[in-house]
Amino acid sequence: MILLADEPQTEKIAVAPAAKVFPVDLALAGVWLAAALLSLYLPVLNETPIGPFLALPGILVLPGYCFIAALFPRDGDIDLAERIALSVGLSLALVPLIALFLNFTPFGIRLDPVLAAVTIVAVAMILVAWYRRSLLPVEKQFVFPFGEIGRSLQDAVFPKGGGRFDRPVQLVLTAAFILAILIMVSMIAVPRDGERFTEFFILGEKRTADYPDRINVGQTYPLFVGVGNHEQQDADYTIETWMVRREYDNATNTSRLIAMDPGDRLAFTLAHNETFVIPYNLSVQRPTYNRVEFLLFKDRPPGADIAGDDRIRMSYRNVNLWIRHEEVN
Repeated sequence: MILLADEPQTEKIAVAPAAKVFPVDLALAGVWLAAALLSLYLPVLNETPIGPFLALPGILVLPGYCFIAALFPRDGDIDLAERIALSVGLSLALVPLIALFLNFTPFGIRLDPVLAAVTIVAVAMILVAWYRRSLLPVEKQFVFPFGEIGRSLQDAVFPKGGGRFDRPVQLVLTAAFILAILIMVSMIAVPRDGERFTEFFILGEKRTADYPDRINVGQTYPLFVGVGNHEQQDADYTIETWMVRREYDNATNTSRLIAMDPGDRLAFTLAHNETFVIPYNLSVQRPTYNRVEFLLFKDRPPGADIAGDDRIRMSYRNVNLWIRHEEVN
């Protein structure tokens, strides 16, 4: 469509994106994000180093790059080296902020919501960048110079006019940066044996840390109990809940177990990297209880003859809630 000089500005803005070709760099960013998500969730690819290889740039570079592309759509606003550096720095700032925002939502800070939010923000910035570029004349739009990446990085690492010691120092710093990236990728792609662990957590009714701290006897309070298996193999788990009364001894500066009565019990098996979150209704039947213990046992739990503090110490993981009873008039 050819726009006449006397056409209204609003009409020009409305039809500008349809008249322009989608930028190659923004299209590649969208394709990379889609490939990273598929590599993390497809059953075959998520067990290979392909997932971390694709996901790492998707976290460290692409969100910031898309944001910078939206801020600076014009060619010459900033040079390529600055654009790349700002992309990395802005990504490192954006992702934690997104995770912090999710902490105040029912989704919480978990892998799936964080990836979804980062992807939504990146895709939104891709569309904004495309729209802003389409409003500019073709010759003024930023076009990613793929053939100049090497030269731009060389100029950034080895600037012209430096002293005799600048080149060796820059070379060492560059090598250290590349080595750090390679170590990070290898640690994500091939976890060490020492990194085997199990997550055990409880969440409130909104799947955040909104636990009840004042309760009424006999009233039900919905919670969520979660277990995440990162043991590099399938694992058998058992969750036990115990109603506990403890008293604090000021003389010895310690707490003493007075009573510990069994509650619910659930056994299940999780595959590696599988997370199990179940709803749990907390109900305290006696006002003498002041604490709820959630014990997680891996493999076979101890027998009934192990009780009290000994059972708590033998648990693989444990979390607890202190309880204060609501005064009833």
